[in-house]
Amino acid sequence: MPFVLRNINLELDEPEENLLNHVAQRLRVPPTAIRSYSIVHRSLDARRKDLRFNYQLEVALNESPKAERAHLRRLRPNQADWIETPAATEPPIGHEPMPNRPIVIGFGPGGMFAALQFAEHGYRPLILERGRDVRRRHRDIMHRFYRLHEFDETSNLLFGEGGAGTYSDGKLYTRIHDPLCRQVLEAFYRHGADPNILIDARPHIGSDRLPTICTRIRERIESLGGEVRFECHVDDIRVTDGRLTALQIAGDGGRSDEWLDAGPTILAIGHSARDTIRMLHRHGVRLVSKPFQIGVRIEHPQSLVDLWQYGQAAGHARLEPAEYQLVAKGAASERGDVFSFCMCPGGVILPTNESAGLIATNGASKSQRSSPFANSGLVMTLDPNALGGDGATDAEVALNGMAYQERWERLAFATTGGTYQVPAQRAIDFVNSRGSDGALETSYPLGGQWTDIAGIIPNSLSDALRRALPMLEACFPGYAGREALITAPETRASAPFRILRDSTTRESVSVADLYPVGEGAGYAGGIISAAVDGLKSAAAIMARFAPPR
Repeated sequence: MPFVLRNINLELDEPEENLLNHVAQRLRVPPTAIRSYSIVHRSLDARRKDLRFNYQLEVALNESPKAERAHLRRLRPNQADWIETPAATEPPIGHEPMPNRPIVIGFGPGGMFAALQFAEHGYRPLILERGRDVRRRHRDIMHRFYRLHEFDETSNLLFGEGGAGTYSDGKLYTRIHDPLCRQVLEAFYRHGADPNILIDARPHIGSDRLPTICTRIRERIESLGGEVRFECHVDDIRVTDGRLTALQIAGDGGRSDEWLDAGPTILAIGHSARDTIRMLHRHGVRLVSKPFQIGVRIEHPQSLVDLWQYGQAAGHARLEPAEYQLVAKGAASERGDVFSFCMCPGGVILPTNESAGLIATNGASKSQRSSPFANSGLVMTLDPNALGGDGATDAEVALNGMAYQERWERLAFATTGGTYQVPAQRAIDFVNSRGSDGALETSYPLGGQWTDIAGIIPNSLSDALRRALPMLEACFPGYAGREALITAPETRASAPFRILRDSTTRESVSVADLYPVGEGAGYAGGIISAAVDGLKSAAAIMARFAPPR
């Protein structure tokens, strides 16, 4: 009977073929007694500078169950466990007739996985995506935006097939512990992701591979009867007796002002569809404010990050480009900590604006993480109630938070002369309130421009960063040095609002048949958590309705 063996370690120079001998030594059996083994989980232990890889293995022996139990009894409780294979479960299917096939608004991770769940169970979803398919989207970004500096509000790094996640690092680790996380990983693997994502502790796909994977998932949905309409923007909704009954769409191959009858509708628009959020608010869809992050993005040579984390082992062939997670406790005063966010080893800084005339930053990495730079968000948390607007409703406070983000994005664009070049300043110059000069080297694809960063971010953030950077410098020498580059603003780490939904039905509390999901609804923070949220809301709809005829 197979069992899991934990905490098997390999030194940095040991090949994985040595795992067999380590298993045999742990169990005190000859290698020939081991029928099979496979890697379940792999991580790098870098807590001390004697780096090693840690493994969990599924093991089966050429012995009787009684003999296997005897071997396991000799081990400590944290070293081994019997494998309990859960029974395969399918989402329950309801019996209520579905008036129209389900609609999914937005084709990012939340909408994509909701649509995939529908399609694989015969529901033939209709997906409405305001952006373009990956192939045209890639051309629009690389040629029109990066080379010509012509921004397309229909096709950019946020809107289009796969959503904002398509051009992210493809980070697939998450803090949520849900069995559906495995289902999401397996779906990515089936559609072309590296099998290592199933075992690595911090899996990622890469912004160079995600576009193809997103296309394959879309083709799978279409092969099962689903339909994806690109360049299809939801301009308006019709609510009758508290229920969503129709959607007004513009675009879609030249058609405009078309009204679609709507039944159950997944709303997976991402946190940057600000025009759609304002439209929903006008129709009484209930929004509430929530804390959100604002900050900068800091860039270092990857070799420096490797040295911090790996010491003398930096540059070893078996080591991935190093990452970090840092917290400057109390640096934001009464607002709390300053902390790293969305760290991208071997990556690039990207623009992440959804409208013309704005600058906002994000990070991404390709699958090999081969860029000579590393970057990370460095953010603090804001309470939107502290931004003013006494007497405002909670929804108005949420909208004020959105306007607050946009204010700094517009200021950054204006400060750099409307060029879409990113505002930049050396960290050491920012700390010492002086200008930067000399050659400006950054991974940002549209280039950078020396700027007084304190002039384009809130004073509270400037003060917090000037306290945080020396604290982080004490941990990692050079973190706030001359080689560290600060770019700004980092305003899309999270949305300042949540679209309230019923915890049981997962419908909007104010409009029936509307199912808000993902980051844009305030219920997720990353690819995996958004995908899981989409799966759960699709399952809730399926549990109520039978597939449409």
